[in-house]
Amino acid sequence: MIRLNLVLLVAVMASAFYLVHTQYESRRLYTAIDKAQAQTRRLEADHEQLQVQKREQATPARVQQLAARQLQMRPVNPGITEYVGVTPAAGAAAAPMAGGSQ
Repeated sequence: MIRLNLVLLVAVMASAFYLVHTQYESRRLYTAIDKAQAQTRRLEADHEQLQVQKREQATPARVQQLAARQLQMRPVNPGITEYVGVTPAAGAAAAPMAGGSQ
């Protein structure tokens, strides 16, 4: 009878330690998940902020300002515009096109 009681006592103690270990592991995993979700929310907020900054940097007014300031570009006006005309080569007009019908 005493042996049976000792075996049952050891089984109960082992079960209790296993239960404590399982609860500890569960809490540890829950806090890890919570931290990961918080980091996800923070990264999503940072990503959204970066997208807004990217859109601000690409506005036409900012691009025009940078073109004028850094590249010394000027708006187009007819006084400084040069038009280039293309004249066909003498042999190109008479030669048939490759792959075309004759």
